[in-house]
Amino acid sequence: MPYQAPVGEYQFIFDQVVPLGPVVANEYFSEATQDLTDAVLNECGKMCDTVMAPLQRPGDLHPAKLENGVVRTSPGFVEGYAAIAKSGWVGISATPAHGGMGLPLALNTAMHDMMCGACISLNLCPLLSQGQIEALEHHASEELQNLYLPKLISGEWTGTMNLTEPQAGSDVGALTSKAELQVDGTYKISGQKIFITWGEHDVAENICHLVLARLPNGKPGPKGISLFLVPKFIPNSDGSLGARNDLRCVSLENKLGIHGSPTAVMEFSKATGWLVGQEHNGMACMFTMMNNARLAVGMQGVGVAEGAYQHALAYAMDRKQGRAMIAEGTGSIIDHADVRRMLAQMKSEIFAARSIGVACAVAIDMARTTGDVDWLARAAFLTPIAKSFGSDTGVAVADLGVQIHGGMGFVEETAAAQYLRDVRITPIYEGTNGIQAMDLVARKMMDGGVAAFRLMDDITDLASTSKSELADAVLASVTELRATTEWLLNHDLNDRFAGAVAYQKAFARVLGGYFHLISAMSGDGKRVRIANFYINSLLPEYTALCSQARVGSENLYALELDDFAA
Repeated sequence: MPYQAPVGEYQFIFDQVVPLGPVVANEYFSEATQDLTDAVLNECGKMCDTVMAPLQRPGDLHPAKLENGVVRTSPGFVEGYAAIAKSGWVGISATPAHGGMGLPLALNTAMHDMMCGACISLNLCPLLSQGQIEALEHHASEELQNLYLPKLISGEWTGTMNLTEPQAGSDVGALTSKAELQVDGTYKISGQKIFITWGEHDVAENICHLVLARLPNGKPGPKGISLFLVPKFIPNSDGSLGARNDLRCVSLENKLGIHGSPTAVMEFSKATGWLVGQEHNGMACMFTMMNNARLAVGMQGVGVAEGAYQHALAYAMDRKQGRAMIAEGTGSIIDHADVRRMLAQMKSEIFAARSIGVACAVAIDMARTTGDVDWLARAAFLTPIAKSFGSDTGVAVADLGVQIHGGMGFVEETAAAQYLRDVRITPIYEGTNGIQAMDLVARKMMDGGVAAFRLMDDITDLASTSKSELADAVLASVTELRATTEWLLNHDLNDRFAGAVAYQKAFARVLGGYFHLISAMSGDGKRVRIANFYINSLLPEYTALCSQARVGSENLYALELDDFAA
């Protein structure tokens, strides 16, 4: 079965589960009418199905290659990217002042989900450009905005983010890249960056790098870092390309997955750059890009999960093996209880993770248009959950997809394993899921748990209006989650950190139950049946997860180093 973008699923979620109505009711997004929303979803879906999905397998089998300093992308990627750019998808949420559509992030989130289900490797290119566009809109000078944003939004140029160095991974403050002010107001940037997604390629004429580096008077640590825009080709004032800048891709990483996405090691040798934002404030500027990128990574997981699910479902419907214990079945392995269990888990998990991601995007849109502190707090609180649960779901669903294929899932010709290989990076980059969990129980609870409890209040209020066993189960889960949150707030940070991942998963489980309950309340038989499976079979995991979250750190640090020895 070829990939089919989940357009109908998004139409249902935006209408019934996480309504887009309050977002478009604001004047800022007033042009995002129902007709326009449907048109965006349908047109994006068509492009995913017909243009991007056929590139999924070639991108895996024929990775990007570095030849004589030039990266040649996978077959069809140049044409595929051109189709994305020509249709305006790079600038879907960018400001209209520089050529963007100015549409809600929620629609952009749906677009990335569908594109990742079709071909995550290609989608990473416009995704990075969108992040750079957002950073420049917020922090760059008017001169830089006028020169770079129209080209980035049109897709003529692409963008990257350069944070990581060989000795500075999650600890960005340990970076050693240097910046030196020149008499003309530009800067000379020197240093090496690793893991640069789409850092070099042949799909666009110019590549614009956002680079973190330290000025000579920059303090040690993250507070002494500045952000610079360093283009591959230095543009002239009219936007035409000028001299080649002194930067280069010195190698491409040989990776487990996303082979079609060139992951570059970049070398800057006194390359010319321009300051973005204020000196020594680079981390704050970059976080503008990174926060929404974390949501996007969660949706990458959801998108790949959708592709893996569709792939596994087609196989399960076709594969004849054994005799099931039901009468009048299909004769294929979908009749077997365990295969059906796995497919139900895949489908219900995808819905939960997708809904959480959309809820996060809607909160970001509402915060942007209203400035309401409650929406800002909700967006911040949901971001690590959306990133971690979406990416964890991608890995779990892709793994089940391999399992459903049985031995053939371990054989590359079925392409089932590609989904697992491609999605495995998502719990790692843009801040590992462990770091997301630590952020959730620390920084995101600096308000005393206000944002967390308000979210739980919404769940309680909704579940209390439905007199059903499903609602009772959701109410019980949120009661336990509330008690666990109170326990965390009354313990020190290391006790919180010890149970942070479990707490993050528990919160996602409860949110999943909440969104499935809303879905079931629509009365659609299909939705009711899927909600029944999730709430009865998967939601109960919250009990064990909450228990784990409350164990504390004592047992961990009672272990001596010799106890870890082989």
